[in-house]
Amino acid sequence: MEDLRLFHVSEEAGIQTFLPRPSPSHFKHLTGDVVFAIDHFHLHNYLLPRDCPRVTFYADDEQQTDPLLKFSTAQFVVAVESAWFERILQTTLYCYELPVNNFTLLDKTAGYYVSYAEVKPIEVTVIDNLLQRLLSLDIELRFMPDIKPLAEAVAKSELNFSLIRMRNAGK
Repeated sequence: MEDLRLFHVSEEAGIQTFLPRPSPSHFKHLTGDVVFAIDHFHLHNYLLPRDCPRVTFYADDEQQTDPLLKFSTAQFVVAVESAWFERILQTTLYCYELPVNNFTLLDKTAGYYVSYAEVKPIEVTVIDNLLQRLLSLDIELRFMPDIKPLAEAVAKSELNFSLIRMRNAGK
């Protein structure tokens, strides 16, 4: 785990300690309240307002010919609803780097790690221009009127994907 870096992204400034709490989603391997973290490889998926629905996907070497990647030259694709554009422009995020001890891998495809113990951040980075930060990474950022059809197509594909906050799609 020496190259592993873990993060928790929040719209809340000044968090001194992350306390375990119930998971908002069901994972069969969780046995109690947890602190969630995301690995550096998947961090771009969380550089958006918390409630913003998004479809994120990427291919490994065997999946490069998937039709959903046609014309994309980026390593990752992140699609959000156009209605969230103004909120994205106005949101400031706080990216807390967390120590890796006490964390275990929950979902490799999504990059989720959990800790059953409280966690104190080791560093925080303020991100006050989300679009600039996202566009500086190797991602294709798509704004779409409706992301639900893409979510359905990605879920049926062989691609690695995360469908995040989809309960807020179309609101």
